[in-house]
Amino acid sequence: MHLMYTLDEAGNRLYTLKKVVDGKVTKSAHPARFSPDDKWSRQRVTLKRRFNLLLTQQNNRTDQSIMTVTACSTGRREHQHCAAWE
Repeated sequence: MHLMYTLDEAGNRLYTLKKVVDGKVTKSAHPARFSPDDKWSRQRVTLKRRFNLLLTQQNNRTDQSIMTVTACSTGRREHQHCAAWE
Protein backbone atom coordinates (compact mmCIF):
# COMPACT_ATOMS: atom_id res chain seq x y z
CA MET A 1 0.00 0.00 0.00
CA HIS A 2 1.70 3.17 -1.25
CA LEU A 3 0.59 6.77 -1.39
CA MET A 4 -0.82 7.54 -4.85
CA TYR A 5 -2.35 10.64 -6.45
CA THR A 6 -4.55 11.84 -9.30
CA LEU A 7 -5.03 15.34 -10.69
CA ASP A 8 -8.34 17.20 -10.42
CA GLU A 9 -9.69 19.69 -12.97
CA ALA A 10 -7.64 22.54 -11.49
CA GLY A 11 -4.41 20.51 -11.65
CA ASN A 12 -4.19 19.95 -7.90
CA ARG A 13 -3.08 16.59 -6.56
CA LEU A 14 -5.66 14.40 -4.84
CA TYR A 15 -3.90 11.82 -2.67
CA THR A 16 -5.26 8.31 -2.13
CA LEU A 17 -4.16 4.77 -1.35
CA LYS A 18 -6.13 3.24 -4.24
CA LYS A 19 -4.62 2.16 -7.57
CA VAL A 20 -7.69 3.23 -9.61
CA VAL A 21 -10.04 6.13 -8.77
CA ASP A 22 -13.14 6.82 -10.90
CA GLY A 23 -11.74 4.73 -13.75
CA LYS A 24 -8.44 6.66 -13.87
CA VAL A 25 -5.16 5.00 -12.94
CA THR A 26 -3.34 6.83 -10.14
CA LYS A 27 0.35 7.73 -10.12
CA SER A 28 2.89 7.09 -7.37
CA ALA A 29 3.45 10.04 -5.04
CA HIS A 30 7.01 8.91 -4.30
CA PRO A 31 10.05 9.98 -6.35
CA ALA A 32 12.03 7.43 -8.33
CA ARG A 33 14.92 5.73 -6.63
CA PHE A 34 18.24 7.55 -7.03
CA SER A 35 21.48 5.72 -7.72
CA PRO A 36 24.86 7.44 -8.08
CA ASP A 37 25.87 4.55 -10.36
CA ASP A 38 23.91 5.60 -13.45
CA LYS A 39 23.98 2.57 -15.75
CA TRP A 40 21.98 4.18 -18.57
CA SER A 41 23.55 7.65 -18.85
CA ARG A 42 25.30 6.88 -22.16
CA GLN A 43 22.05 5.75 -23.79
CA ARG A 44 20.15 8.74 -22.39
CA VAL A 45 22.71 11.22 -23.75
CA THR A 46 22.76 9.41 -27.12
CA LEU A 47 18.98 9.70 -27.43
CA LYS A 48 18.98 13.36 -26.39
CA ARG A 49 21.70 14.10 -28.95
CA ARG A 50 19.79 12.22 -31.67
CA PHE A 51 16.55 14.15 -31.07
CA ASN A 52 18.24 17.55 -30.40
CA LEU A 53 17.20 17.68 -26.75
CA LEU A 54 20.57 18.55 -25.21
CA LEU A 55 20.75 22.00 -23.60
CA THR A 56 23.54 22.94 -26.01
CA GLN A 57 21.21 22.18 -28.94
CA GLN A 58 18.37 24.45 -27.80
CA ASN A 59 17.71 27.57 -29.91
CA ASN A 60 15.60 29.45 -27.36
CA ARG A 61 18.63 30.67 -25.41
CA THR A 62 19.58 34.33 -25.78
CA ASP A 63 22.95 34.12 -24.00
CA GLN A 64 25.58 35.70 -26.26
CA SER A 65 28.43 33.82 -24.58
CA ILE A 66 27.38 30.62 -26.33
CA MET A 67 29.71 30.03 -29.23
CA THR A 68 29.25 28.18 -32.48
CA VAL A 69 32.23 26.01 -33.35
CA THR A 70 32.88 25.39 -37.03
CA ALA A 71 35.78 23.69 -38.77
CA CYS A 72 37.57 25.78 -41.38
CA SER A 73 39.26 24.45 -44.48
CA THR A 74 42.65 24.22 -42.72
CA GLY A 75 41.22 21.84 -40.13
CA ARG A 76 41.62 24.42 -37.39
CA ARG A 77 38.58 25.29 -35.31
CA GLU A 78 37.30 28.83 -35.40
CA HIS A 79 35.03 30.20 -32.74
CA GLN A 80 32.38 32.56 -34.04
CA HIS A 81 30.06 34.85 -32.06
CA CYS A 82 32.49 35.08 -29.15
CA ALA A 83 35.13 37.81 -28.98
CA ALA A 84 36.94 36.12 -26.08
CA TRP A 85 38.06 33.26 -28.34
CA GLU A 86 39.53 35.40 -31.11
